[in-house]
Amino acid sequence: MRPEPIPASQGIAVTRRVPTRPWVDTAPATEPQQAVPVVPPDPEVPAKAIRRRFTAAEKLRILKLADACTVPGSLGALLRREGLYSSNLTTWRRQRDAGTLSALTPQKRGRKAPSQDPLRRENAALRQENERLTRRLRQAELIIDVQKKVSQILGIPLATSEAGGSD
Repeated sequence: MRPEPIPASQGIAVTRRVPTRPWVDTAPATEPQQAVPVVPPDPEVPAKAIRRRFTAAEKLRILKLADACTVPGSLGALLRREGLYSSNLTTWRRQRDAGTLSALTPQKRGRKAPSQDPLRRENAALRQENERLTRRLRQAELIIDVQKKVSQILGIPLATSEAGGSD
């Protein structure tokens, strides 16, 4: 925004702020338009933010420094210098007090992979086979019922097996 003078009334000089819009051409139409310089992106800034990970040694070092802070404001200065939040210290202290040193190391984020128990795999395979055989049995029973009805309609006697009893 650039200041623009307003006509003085009653001897008071006042300026008002006018928004500067670089995309609006304020030059007279007789002048050739100038290209707006394009600033290339800073190569030091990564394209995608990377999550910081702290090793157990770094976490313990920062916790020792935080525990040594006794002067008011020194803990805040430590957090600003390290680029941390107080919640990080709280979480790390809980993990340290619980004695979970492995919890101080960076962990993989996201869902945990399901355990590949061999009994679970075998159980799932047996369930699938059971469902497949149940479908085949229903289909065979349906075919037998249709054959019985057709033989009744046509008057053809069915051969009965002596070993197998009927329902």
